[in-house]
Amino acid sequence: MKRTSLAALVVASLSFPLAVPLAITMPRAAHAAWPVFDATNYGQNVLQAARALEQINNQIHELQNQATMLQNMAKNLQRLDFSSLGQMQGAFNRIDGLMMQAEGLSFDLTQLEGQWRQQYPDSYDASIGVNDMATAARERWQNSMNAYRQTMRVQSQIVENVQSDQGLLTDLVNQSQGAVGALQAQQAANQLIALSTKQQMQIQTLMATHYRSQAEDAARKAQSEEAARETTKRFLGSGKAY
Repeated sequence: MKRTSLAALVVASLSFPLAVPLAITMPRAAHAAWPVFDATNYGQNVLQAARALEQINNQIHELQNQATMLQNMAKNLQRLDFSSLGQMQGAFNRIDGLMMQAEGLSFDLTQLEGQWRQQYPDSYDASIGVNDMATAARERWQNSMNAYRQTMRVQSQIVENVQSDQGLLTDLVNQSQGAVGALQAQQAANQLIALSTKQQMQIQTLMATHYRSQAEDAARKAQSEEAARETTKRFLGSGKAY
């Protein structure tokens, strides 16, 4: 029994230095085997990255919308590089010039009253001779002819203006259709309205000259009849024509 125990003890003492290092090194090999993967932490990181990317995309879209708004504002503030005011004003000036050249009765109200009383008296007193009445009748006839001539001149000028307005109307429509912003579209529309107003004013001017010539001719005829009655009355009253 003692020999067996001693042999066992020797065997144990000889094998112990080998067993100890083995026991020490084995756990170290087990610690370096596999890394630990945290799925929860990884998912949170991915979610945070997605949210950050979404915020960046929203900011990009917002900046794009602001840039588009600024571009539209710039377009809406662009002025129309076309003006028909000078052409329309020139047409008005030509018609006004014809109206200023009117002979006979004036279109000015203050001047008209005095001219009317002189050429169309209410009655003929004894101081007005027959020769004076004949001279006045001749002047009224001349004024009536001048009124008709003025009407025809205004008509001719308006016809020329209408022919010019056709090209201007085409230009304005093209400008309106090609407007790149609200301001250009509004300016083109305003010029179209101005052109329409100009044509209406031309019609009014033509009507004024036309009715003036008719009224003056009717007044001339009525005054001639009155002068003829006065001449006849004087002839029958004295037995002499002069």
